[in-house]
Formats: sequence, C-alpha cells, structure tokens
Amino acid sequence: MENYLQSLDDGWSIYLWLIVGGMIIIAVIYWIRWGVKNEQFDEDIKYLVFDEGDKEKMSPQEYAKSREVVAAQIQSRERVLERQKKEKQQGK
Repeated sequence: MENYLQSLDDGWSIYLWLIVGGMIIIAVIYWIRWGVKNEQFDEDIKYLVFDEGDKEKMSPQEYAKSREVVAAQIQSRERVLERQKKEKQQGK
C-alpha cells in the first residue's frame, strides 16, 4: 500500500483532504439538524437542576422561571415518549 501511495503523482493528497473535509461538514450539518429536531439547543436548561428546596436561594422571578421550564420539559418528555410509542407500534 505504501508503494502505491508513493507512486501517485504529486498533488493527489489535496483531493483526499477535500473528500474528508466534505464528509466532516456533512456530518456536522446532520448532527446540528438532529440537535434542533430533538430540542438540544435550549438556553433554559440551567433551570432544570433546581427543585422545590431551592426556592429560598432564588429570586421570585428565577424560581417562577425554573418552574415554568420544568413544566415545559415534562410536556416535551411526554410528547417524545408518545411519539416513540407510536413509532414502536407502527414498527410491529
């Protein structure tokens, strides 16, 4: 294999780099699309670590926002689980 690669003309490696670079760009686009589709880019995710015991440590606005985010997350989870259940039933 090494002899074959050395027997190639100069400048062939740029094409290999172009192909690999194109594959990387396609993979990045795919994973960004997947992240958007699966709600992975959520700025309010930081509020999910708080619970009822943190109420006195937070301002009333932050606490209200954390409860709102948790409720939205629960709804999102139920929606995803329902979708997975339907997909599983269609697959049978």
